[in-house]
Amino acid sequence: MSRPIVAIVGRPNVGKSTLFNALAGENISIVKNTPGVTRDRIYADAEWLNVGFTLIDTGGIEPDSSDVILSQMRDQAQIAIDTADVIVFMVDCKQGLVDADAKVADMLRRSHKPVVLAVNKTDNFEKSMPDVYEFYNLGIGDPYPISASNKLGMGEMLDHVIECFGEDIGEEAEDERPRVAVVGKPNVGKSSLINKILGENRLIVSDIAGTTRDAVDTAVKWNGHEYVFIDTAGLRRKSKIKEELERYSIIRTVTAVERADVVVLLIDAVEGVTEQDAKIAGIAHERGKGIIIAVNKWDAIEKDDKTIYKYTQEVRRILSFMPYAEILFISAETGQRVSRLFETIDMVLANQSMRVATGVLNEILTEAVALQQPPTDKGKRLRLFYITQVAVKPPTFVIFVNDKELMHFSYTRYLENKIRDTFGFRGTSLKFLIRERKEKEN
Repeated sequence: MSRPIVAIVGRPNVGKSTLFNALAGENISIVKNTPGVTRDRIYADAEWLNVGFTLIDTGGIEPDSSDVILSQMRDQAQIAIDTADVIVFMVDCKQGLVDADAKVADMLRRSHKPVVLAVNKTDNFEKSMPDVYEFYNLGIGDPYPISASNKLGMGEMLDHVIECFGEDIGEEAEDERPRVAVVGKPNVGKSSLINKILGENRLIVSDIAGTTRDAVDTAVKWNGHEYVFIDTAGLRRKSKIKEELERYSIIRTVTAVERADVVVLLIDAVEGVTEQDAKIAGIAHERGKGIIIAVNKWDAIEKDDKTIYKYTQEVRRILSFMPYAEILFISAETGQRVSRLFETIDMVLANQSMRVATGVLNEILTEAVALQQPPTDKGKRLRLFYITQVAVKPPTFVIFVNDKELMHFSYTRYLENKIRDTFGFRGTSLKFLIRERKEKEN
């Protein structure tokens, strides 16, 4: 069987994200003393007693709320509950048992899943036990007193979680599915794109800019191939970051790009390419990721026979540092060219992993040097001895020369263009390392 899934659910602000971060071992989920901060469910791998499992942090459940965000958070929690093998139901010892806890408990009972009741904020076990016992009234099993912030009492609770998995826990193979990060400014349609692909409202979609504050991993199957999509918080210009939360989101977007094989940069067709788009693209470019520029909301543009050509030229002009990036014109709302997105992802993935034989590379090098002589400085000419590919993702090449100082970036770019002329490498950056070798070694 696959890795067991454990969902942490409960009302807002009972400490779910604090527990999630303590178990995951890193600050993945936003922790702030504001109800409703964790809006989408977040995934992480965790381990206890050498048993691995996937942890899901959820938005707090407000059973009777009519607020659009809170009601969608309730839907998110329900999806997590449906997905989970075991549910950790968190309540607040300091607040005591409230009506909303009983309503959440009813939701959980209907799921027919094993439920572990964690009574959080029990900072003094001796004094607080009468308050803990009150939660027996929920009728869903023994309450486990814990303090997520102080990491107290979690061992006994996790022992019970592991027991709920049963005997047949299989080892999960290393995840080799391609990872695709969807990045862009707030409200550009990132969540809408993934929802269109999934055909279900897996991510919260609203017209409130900045709704998605956490990066979320979503498994996607398309034409028999599996991918993991990472939806990220939209990046904003620093001047617009008024909430501390936005800073977490920026760090998370960078982290998502780091984890991805391919980055899909969504641009708003109506707004055009902005300075912020260029900054986001730069993050992916610097990290050597496969890059697809998806111009979204293309259905909202009035077009003639030259519109795509003119728009492409403008994108290329502003993002001139990454001429290799693939450009697609899509509509997340209508699904226009979404299937082409997957074809392009597959092509970029193949190019990211492409290897070129050393003999062929050196033929290209010899021909390039014959066509354009290497630069000289103070009577000393650059000599290029040898080139070989040493890595993929991104394709990385080492060029051995007589003097690194003579290897101007413009000549490196010239050689890159010659390699691209032969092999394309569309959608991926190429990395070049220059190494010095003495003349007599040649």
